[in-house]
Amino acid sequence: MHEGSRRAIFAAFLANLGIAISKFVGFIITGSASLLAEAIHSVADTGNQALLFLGNARAKREATPEHPFGYGRERFFWAFVVAVVLFTLGGAFALYEGIEKLRHPHELESFGVAIAILLVAVVLESWSFHTARHEANQVRHGVGWWKFIRKTKSPELPVVLLEDSGALIGLVFALIGVSLARITGNPRWDAAGSIAIGLLLIVISVVLAVEMKGLLIGESAAPATQVAIADAIRDAPEVQGIIHMKTEHVGPDELLVGVKVGFEPSLTIRDLADAINAVERRIRAAVPEARIIYIEPDVLRELDEFPEIDVPQDVDEALP
Repeated sequence: MHEGSRRAIFAAFLANLGIAISKFVGFIITGSASLLAEAIHSVADTGNQALLFLGNARAKREATPEHPFGYGRERFFWAFVVAVVLFTLGGAFALYEGIEKLRHPHELESFGVAIAILLVAVVLESWSFHTARHEANQVRHGVGWWKFIRKTKSPELPVVLLEDSGALIGLVFALIGVSLARITGNPRWDAAGSIAIGLLLIVISVVLAVEMKGLLIGESAAPATQVAIADAIRDAPEVQGIIHMKTEHVGPDELLVGVKVGFEPSLTIRDLADAINAVERRIRAAVPEARIIYIEPDVLRELDEFPEIDVPQDVDEALP
């Protein structure tokens, strides 16, 4: 995990811990369903940051005979667990609480306290969101936010960004629900705010789960990264061409590269071994995250018979 992700997670952890405590105090004083939903949401978010740190720690373990490619996917797995926690402890609970308060309305108490706590939460969440946004700007290279969330191989920043943006929108829902309950004298508006928060968190958790599932199953390198690898191979003087190439992320910063390369047929076994080692060095110099490389040598019999690496024409910038 790079330092920017670590800072964003730590900021989110501190913010959510403080917010959770203040919201629970507010719920005890006011009995607000929206505040309770938001408190549970903040507890879930605090735990989620701890899970991201846990995933990073476990991903650093050395490879073993049972896991020869290491534990890099631990970061993907624990980010997927975050999505599950967000769905259950965040969205599902808020939805349940809102429906219960619709069926059995509870009069809102200490309106001023509820508003004050929600505004404090907005300030803290804004700080956390600003930190995550700042750190993401360092690595997204001008790519749009939605594309960054969809394409980046590093799971922590998208998780924090979606959590914080969802928390800020949820706080707006809570403020609207509490305010309307006070203005109209109808506590069901507060319950409606809780339901809106629950639906929002469920949507965010589903988005996160889909993205993390793709990384867990295995995704190839970004098109620009594939092009960089292919160019590094082709530039080797002994290489005639690439027959086929496959890449897969075994971790956010660890790439498995398998490639079948056409070498000069006149090479001796010793020369071929030296040429393969030289190609590996070229790949690692061009793409440092290419940690595991398998090169199968072959001879190109008919160049037209073997298509070069297939990558999209509109090559995107490589994302972390």
